[in-house]
Amino acid sequence: MRLYVAVLMLALLATACASRTVVVASPPATSRANTAVTLGVPPGHLPPPGRCRIWIPGRPPGRQLRARSCNGIAAAAPAGSWILYRPSSDRRLVHVRYVHESRNGVIIRVRVFEAESGRYLRDEGQ
Repeated sequence: MRLYVAVLMLALLATACASRTVVVASPPATSRANTAVTLGVPPGHLPPPGRCRIWIPGRPPGRQLRARSCNGIAAAAPAGSWILYRPSSDRRLVHVRYVHESRNGVIIRVRVFEAESGRYLRDEGQ
């Protein structure tokens, strides 16, 4: 039995020494465009210029709330939602106000996206 255990130990030791560890690293980002944030809202579901829409991430586009006046919309925005706004002065842009994850109506960030492509352009100061 001792001989069997010794042979088994030698086999395990030989296998452990012969194994290789392969580390796979992700390729480095070559430009900012590869890691850019995109809006993810279909262009046909954006509010019309001059109007706002509460958008709830994860909910299908056809199940989102309708566009409405921007007056008082933050108070109606549930926690974790986005408030989409298309300025009348520049129809090419969408301003997205991010609502706090656990506090209804509390805006924590405003980002500006290109309406047609959904491409992130910049953060807005508050």
